[in-house]
Amino acid sequence: MLELSNLYKTFNIGTINEVNALQDVNLSIEDGSFVCVLGTNGSGKSTLLNAVAGTFFSDSGTIVLNGLNITRWPEHKRAQLIGRVFQNPFSGTAPNMSIGENLALAAKRGKQRGLGWGLPASVVRELKSRIKALNMGLEDRLDSPIGKLSGGQRQALTLLMSSWIKPDLLLLDEHTAALDPKTANKVIELTEQIVTEGKLTTLMVTHSMQQAVNLGDRIIMMHQGKIKYDFSGEEKKRLKVPDLLFLFDELRRKDQIDTRVAELLVANYV
Repeated sequence: MLELSNLYKTFNIGTINEVNALQDVNLSIEDGSFVCVLGTNGSGKSTLLNAVAGTFFSDSGTIVLNGLNITRWPEHKRAQLIGRVFQNPFSGTAPNMSIGENLALAAKRGKQRGLGWGLPASVVRELKSRIKALNMGLEDRLDSPIGKLSGGQRQALTLLMSSWIKPDLLLLDEHTAALDPKTANKVIELTEQIVTEGKLTTLMVTHSMQQAVNLGDRIIMMHQGKIKYDFSGEEKKRLKVPDLLFLFDELRRKDQIDTRVAELLVANYV
């Protein structure tokens, strides 16, 4: 279980560029739940993932993962428990290393590493079997540099790497945003397969309302650093893309009203 309590994060404090990126965020995610996070640019959704991953420390609040308070753990220590796939297909892997070497590192996540890359024959067989299941013809290319693969192939392998040793939490940060529609659909299919078969607790940021409607068992909508809507169960199942569009428009209208009120207050004060 992931438990976030009273998380706050402000960037550029005390300057004209001050941004309240997270404001009193409280969230509990049950084991095996697949949660999609929606929001406009600047809503705080990627900041939320970065706070959980340990890219930076929150200003206040706590992050507890499966009973462990990881609030002040550095990012590399959290990586023992958390798998992550980034938006950029060229992040999260070592481009000059081969497919086999990258997966060897993934297979040793959280374990003591020696000086060599060698893996037992049984692990190599399993590795080939898992890669073959991707249906991308990569199982016989273990010696190929991973940096020479297409974005879709690389994202598929990164998904495999992030879940090779079952993580306590899988973070997906708009991991199909940089892919063409056909490739994105393929990666989404693989995502659903890997998450479902592994029963992985997953937090996925996406701009795609269609993905949010089709995937997972819960939708969270963020706005101005806060969780504004949280749908799960039958309520989530009933949601359609037009429903989400309506909610986005509703949030924008409220922003416009708040801005006009603020302008009137300033005008009257002056």
